[in-house]
Amino acid sequence: MSLELADVSYTLPGTAPTSGKLLEALNLRVGAGEITGLGAPSGAGKSTLLRIAALMTPAASGAVLVNGQAFAPGTPVPPRVRQSIGMVLQSPRAAADPRLRLDALICAPLAILDRALRPQPRRHAKRLAELAEAVQLDPALLRHYPHQVSDGQLQRAMVARALALDPEVLICDEPTAQLDAGTKAVILELLSVRAAAGAAVLIASHDRAALSRVAHTMVDLADVNHAGRPS
Repeated sequence: MSLELADVSYTLPGTAPTSGKLLEALNLRVGAGEITGLGAPSGAGKSTLLRIAALMTPAASGAVLVNGQAFAPGTPVPPRVRQSIGMVLQSPRAAADPRLRLDALICAPLAILDRALRPQPRRHAKRLAELAEAVQLDPALLRHYPHQVSDGQLQRAMVARALALDPEVLICDEPTAQLDAGTKAVILELLSVRAAAGAAVLIASHDRAALSRVAHTMVDLADVNHAGRPS
């Protein structure tokens, strides 16, 4: 499955269109089975771009194409398309519901398939064990709440959560920022495996050296974003 952003623009809420434009006429494509690494300085719009790509934040204009199907701002997104996209947000603390234990956090996407109101870790014990092993998360930690684990442990749980439904599009914002070198290599290898299975993988990271070892293509946001450039 492929992912494409076509002529995407975004203006910061509450700002004038001329002064608050964060993204403008941005074009980016990640093919099936490819990993694209995205580099950008802080404040350049990287996280906003990734949320637009994941169909979490609407652009001001342009379209996001998932396997050729275009979604312009305001276009309804079918559940099957949303379920095909996995997202790792930059801050695991902000992304994690503090009321849920790690096992429930990881299983939350599976509740969609169950049409259940709450995650059901016992129902998905086998899948939960597979995901915990894949991200090298001690099974004993699965019964802990976010405030009871380290940033690195919580980040691994959120990566496991993003992989729960075997997404065909995987979008990651600094997925290894809180990890040591060994665990970082494990997570990047997991993302490589997902790409080898045919997924389109877009990863943003300040660790360009590590990212370049797994990415097929490296892109600088400044090279694809026309915001702030003279016309």
